Amino acid sequence: MERLLVIIVSAGIGTAFFFWFSQAVKKQYMQEYILSHQWLLHPNAICYWRTAMAGIGFALYFFTPYQSFAIFTFTFAAILDGADGVVARGCNLGSKWGEWLDPVCDKLTYLPPLIGFAYGGIISLQLVWILVIIEIMGQFFARRILTVINFSGAANNFGKIKAIICFGLVILCALMDKNPDIINIADGVLMACILLSSASVVFKFIPNRLYADILSGLNFCCGVTSLILTHHHHFAWAICIIIIGQLFDLFDGRMALKHGGTKYGPYLDDIADFVSFGLAPAYVIVQKGGSLAWFFGGLFIVGVGFRLIRFIAWDKNRTDLPEGIFNGLPSPAGALIVLGASLISTPPILWGLTSLSIALMASHIRFAHFGRVILKHTPKPLFFLICASIILTLSFIFKTKNVQMFGYLILGSVFVYMVAGRKWIPQE
Repeated sequence: MERLLVIIVSAGIGTAFFFWFSQAVKKQYMQEYILSHQWLLHPNAICYWRTAMAGIGFALYFFTPYQSFAIFTFTFAAILDGADGVVARGCNLGSKWGEWLDPVCDKLTYLPPLIGFAYGGIISLQLVWILVIIEIMGQFFARRILTVINFSGAANNFGKIKAIICFGLVILCALMDKNPDIINIADGVLMACILLSSASVVFKFIPNRLYADILSGLNFCCGVTSLILTHHHHFAWAICIIIIGQLFDLFDGRMALKHGGTKYGPYLDDIADFVSFGLAPAYVIVQKGGSLAWFFGGLFIVGVGFRLIRFIAWDKNRTDLPEGIFNGLPSPAGALIVLGASLISTPPILWGLTSLSIALMASHIRFAHFGRVILKHTPKPLFFLICASIILTLSFIFKTKNVQMFGYLILGSVFVYMVAGRKWIPQE
């Protein structure tokens, strides 16, 4: 408990400093101070300082008895990862060198302690070295190629989320080092870091205009994979795959708006949505819904089909519907209601919640778009922290095989979405 308290206090102090600093950088006096003290507060200087702090933390933890101070130093250095970006944007001090330096400093912050914990037996040594190799290849060889072909070397969202998870993994390893009886989910989290690191490298070589179509295609593949898993009664995995598909769906529209797309993109997106959020959840209902399973499964397919057709044929062309506002519950949220209910309830309750989901999708109740509205008002550091927290939570759930916790988490997330989104709904 002592180490957990140290971690909580360190994270609290670091987070409070970060939010104070983020607000202060918006003030004229702070901008002037930063510009006159660039040796200390230039974004590149912050990178150097936090890397040095991480090195001190590494030495203190593995070679001295001052491990609590090492945890505080490392945690503060990890939180400073967001400070350089705040300064670069607030004071217009971004540079090509900074784009390259920031991810290098991230790697120098979390890779050495991960290697240390691997040799200490806390996490898999093989997986850590796989991550190290991918990180080195992505940072030096891939970026060199990107420079030659005139592609940007800036970190993408995969890389940023991966960095946050790696920082959290180091802290988790420190906690498990002192408390070996804690459920070990470190290797699962490490595997997620490897996948995100690989995706970060691969997506750097893909033309921006293809991002949206690739994400829609991945969403479609998730829907098909979920159908196969459901057929073999691997319901928790099938539902997890659908949720991953929803993450792809969340970003395909944003990528299309930001980078453009192909003429086939909208059709692929609609097909993927119908498979992942219509057919796949309906098949879960068929397998888990008891005597009326086929009836409610078919009804759900009709409800999702109606919701998608209404959106494509009418809602997209409405001038009285504000941008980023849905007419009726979006089909991904409707699918989550059904999926969460299938894990924790009896067939009659599943029928009732399926009917509620269909009614909300077919209704004219307005809901905010999660990606275009809610995330737009969510600070980026908080968004990346939420993504990392979801991955950590899923790792814990699958490690403990607590299916009911998974179901309640899904239903709780839908409830939070519906309540939080109402804040940005214009008065009708």
